[in-house]
Amino acid sequence: MNIFLCPGFHLPQLTQCFLQELLLSAQAPSNLLANTRSFSVQSYTVLSALHITHDLVKNYGQPPQTAPILLIGFSAGVIGALGAAWGWELRGGKVKAVIAIDGWGVPLVGNFPIHTLSHDYFTHKTSINLSCQEDSFYADPGIEHLQMWRSPSTVKGWVVSPHRPLVRSYLSEAEFILMLLKRYQEIE
Repeated sequence: MNIFLCPGFHLPQLTQCFLQELLLSAQAPSNLLANTRSFSVQSYTVLSALHITHDLVKNYGQPPQTAPILLIGFSAGVIGALGAAWGWELRGGKVKAVIAIDGWGVPLVGNFPIHTLSHDYFTHKTSINLSCQEDSFYADPGIEHLQMWRSPSTVKGWVVSPHRPLVRSYLSEAEFILMLLKRYQEIE
């Protein structure tokens, strides 16, 4: 499975921290993150679906000849990730899902599953996920915004599932992301 990271406006080292924490997690199978790439942010290109789609093609090839992609966006990077997902589909590619981490204020809509992760309950409840059909996560207790990207293994919170509204699980953000990645890898 092709996994593509779309960071926000922050130091590039935080993206390396995010990926490293997922790799070091006890629940991460060795091959799960093998084909993970990251958008190389230059100024405001993180908002540009065109730039990100170009990077996707450079890294994985032209759709539909390439394997499906899963995009993980953080903060402002959620805007670019969603736009690139729509663009990828318009080119004939398959999008497994978009994982939107703290993309508050971004209208989340697509022909693919969208999972939201929020740094607190307020952000979770006020996010604009127009599909609302997928599992989501919010930190409890609430934490600082950048901690979601810098150290996902330290962020604890609740998983909310619209399919099982009375069942909630308390785990780390890293565990939740790895659970989603495993789920989508099995669908291949």
